[in-house]
Amino acid sequence: MRLTVFGATGGIGREIVRQGLTAGHQVTAVVRDPARLTVTGEGLEVFRADVRDPQALRPAVAGRDAVLSGLGARNRADAARGLATELTRAVLRAVDAEGTRRLLVVSAAPVGPRAADSPVMDRAVLAVIGAALKGVYTDLAAMEAELAASATDWTSVRPPRLLDRPLTGSYRTVIGGSPRSGRTIGRADVAHAMLGMIDDPATVKQGIGVAY
Repeated sequence: MRLTVFGATGGIGREIVRQGLTAGHQVTAVVRDPARLTVTGEGLEVFRADVRDPQALRPAVAGRDAVLSGLGARNRADAARGLATELTRAVLRAVDAEGTRRLLVVSAAPVGPRAADSPVMDRAVLAVIGAALKGVYTDLAAMEAELAASATDWTSVRPPRLLDRPLTGSYRTVIGGSPRSGRTIGRADVAHAMLGMIDDPATVKQGIGVAY
């Protein structure tokens, strides 16, 4: 496939690029600073652009089979000004202008519904995290609203606390919900899940919980 990856220098984005290349895909990594992209390989195109400018992004998404985004706020200040929503809106305008249909993005577990049978302790932990990072999740919820209002075949992937650990390929996914007691997942496994969802029609226009 021909894929475009936004947020390619971040933890999940970098893994999407690496795993995509390993699988034999043609990957366009959109970055502001090419020097920060440590992944190399045959089939990689590095595209330098300001992600806030939809016109500048159009060549990066034209003719692609799918666009995958790891864009998001890096801190609470970015979240407070709605950075994830702003950047995703620019990507949406670019893919809409080019007629690219498939778009997968990273959100977060607290944005989606909790597992109906989640233990009391899990609900308490989520409540504390949700209160502490309210601005981040408000931004991501607004980002998901932009997706839902778009014409794209979108998927929002909602991981819990992210870890830096090697790819396992062993994790749970729930369409429209969250895995019971799923508190963590590695960034490499989130990337693996996103790549696996590209051709899965059951994930289109859905939020997908992923966790160990």
